Amino acid sequence: MTDALDPSLGQPPLDPAVRDRLLADPGAILGDRDLMRALVAAREAQAGANVIDIRGRAMEALETRLDRLETTHESVIAAAYDNLSGMAVVHRAVLGLLESADLAEFTAALHSDIAPLLRIETLRLIVEADPSLPLPPEAVRVPQGSIDPIIAAGRRAPRGNDIVLRAALVLTRPLHGRTIASEALLPLDLGADHPQALLLMGSADATRFLPAHGTDLLRFFAQVFRLVLLQHLRR
Repeated sequence: MTDALDPSLGQPPLDPAVRDRLLADPGAILGDRDLMRALVAAREAQAGANVIDIRGRAMEALETRLDRLETTHESVIAAAYDNLSGMAVVHRAVLGLLESADLAEFTAALHSDIAPLLRIETLRLIVEADPSLPLPPEAVRVPQGSIDPIIAAGRRAPRGNDIVLRAALVLTRPLHGRTIASEALLPLDLGADHPQALLLMGSADATRFLPAHGTDLLRFFAQVFRLVLLQHLRR
C-alpha cells in the first residue's frame, strides 16, 4: 500500500490537477510574488541558519527595486493626469473669458462663471484707483500703491511680475470677500496708460496654491485675461 506521505519530502503530495496545471504553466509561479516569497522562505528554512541563499537575497533586492519603480511609475501617471485635467480646466475658463460681450459682462462673469470653472471660491480683478478708468462695480478698487505691498507680503521688495502662490493672508481677506485658505496672485501689466492691476484667486483648499506648484497654466490664463481686458478697455 502506498504511504500517504511522499517519503522524499515528508509532506502530502500535490493534488494531481494542481500539479498538472503548474507543469503546464510554470510561469504562473514566477508571476505570483506571495508564492515566490513562500518558496524562497521554505528553501532557506530547509537550508538551515548557517547557509545564506544568495539568489534569495538577490530576488528580495530586485523585488524592492521593482516596488520603488512601480511607485514612481504610478506617481508619474498621476502627475500627468493632473496636468491634463488642469489644462482642460484652464482652457474652459479661457473660453469663458472670450465669450464676454463687454467689460461689464467680463468682470461680472469672473466670480459667477469663471471661478467655478477653475474650481476656486474667489476670482477678483484688483485695480489701483484711477477715476479716469471706467470700471464696473465688480472690479475691486484699491488706493494707488497698494498692489506692490499686497504682492510683496512683508518682503523688502515686490515680486514684480512673478505669480505668487501662498497661504491666504489676513491682508487680502477683504479683497476676497470671504475667508479662504490659499491664494494665487497674478500681476497684470496693462501698460503705461493704465493703472496697476492684479488678478486674485482664492481657494478654500489649503493645498490648492502652494509655492512649490508650477505656474505655467496660471501664467497662460493671466496672459489671456490681460489681452481680453485690454480689448474691452479700448472700446
